[in-house]
Amino acid sequence: MSKTKGFLAEFKEFISRGSVIDLAVGVIIGSAFTAIVNSMVNDIIMPIFGWIFGGIDFTSLKYVITPASEGVTEAAIYYGNFIQNIVNFLLIALVIFSVIKMINHFHRTEEAPAPEQPETPEEVVLLREIRDSLQDKK
Repeated sequence: MSKTKGFLAEFKEFISRGSVIDLAVGVIIGSAFTAIVNSMVNDIIMPIFGWIFGGIDFTSLKYVITPASEGVTEAAIYYGNFIQNIVNFLLIALVIFSVIKMINHFHRTEEAPAPEQPETPEEVVLLREIRDSLQDKK
């Protein structure tokens, strides 16, 4: 019984640590954020991108090695799908970069402004006092 109780207590301690809970929250928020970014790229940016480039669908581009014949499917290299995935990656990276840049901008505006003059280190103050006291003795 004591081993089971010790194991359960140890497991409870492990789960209640902040790092495990923070990781779980990060994964959940990351999943939600992924859905938002994918929707933005697929539903907003890609249609605009397609419109600009004349509605090109990269996924249909392929190089046929052996054409289809009776009962045999074609052998092809689907390079268009690869191009589409590269475009999606670049657009997703651009969206994430923009969102993080915007978040960092808001964090910078919320921070208190730095003091105009840096604080003088104690050693400098002491050296000035020593200098002034030596000048007074002359």
